[in-house]
Amino acid sequence: MKIALLSDIHANRPALAACLQHARGQGAEQFALLGDLVGYGGEPAAVLDDIMALAAQGAWVVLGNHDAMALAPPALADSRGALGAQWTHDQLRPEHVAFLQSLPLTLRMGDAALLVHASADMPAQWRYVEDSGAAERSMTAAQALDPAIRYFFSGHVHGQALYFMTPTAKLMRFTPEPGVAVPVPPHRQWLAIVGSVGQPRDGDARAMYAVFDDTARQVTFHRVPYDHAAAAACIRAAGLPPFYADRLESGH
Repeated sequence: MKIALLSDIHANRPALAACLQHARGQGAEQFALLGDLVGYGGEPAAVLDDIMALAAQGAWVVLGNHDAMALAPPALADSRGALGAQWTHDQLRPEHVAFLQSLPLTLRMGDAALLVHASADMPAQWRYVEDSGAAERSMTAAQALDPAIRYFFSGHVHGQALYFMTPTAKLMRFTPEPGVAVPVPPHRQWLAIVGSVGQPRDGDARAMYAVFDDTARQVTFHRVPYDHAAAAACIRAAGLPPFYADRLESGH
């Protein structure tokens, strides 16, 4: 079965729609949403409506830090994320609040895979997996939960990467090429950072997501063009900080 893994949507409905359409075109039969469904973007309610519909059809969803921030906005807006948290909170209907409150920090995907927004090492601390050391700590924490887990999928860092453990217990990092399937045999441990659907930060404005084929044991990372100008216009129309819109257009 092919499973589409989407993270960091950030209330960007055009990017979400483009990735869902692309994933279905790739034969995805199951969807997993890895947190940060809202925050930054201009359509939190509409995005949550779409994701709740997916969840009702069996999609897996975990909580992200911006989702938690939207539920309880900080009193002091001392960061870019906090600036929009109160606005996002005010857009949520009671059913959105109940849905976000129901989301777990981690979720098993079958017998051998774990979903988490950030690091499996103290997931509520929202630690970034930006290098091999952080990847190893995340994988070690997940293995402590269950040694049967061979695959770890997360987002949070808004980039794409694949980490794996060598036969000599050395952790290696691989930078994937979009559209190229990477074999991920289960005799090794793998951690895939699937990238951001709604807010890429690598200088490429295209949305990111990944597909895991749990039968063929392959992961394919994708980049998908979408109408980022429309998403940026929605942010500006909402009166959110212009930086949020500028970032979508530049991919930074």
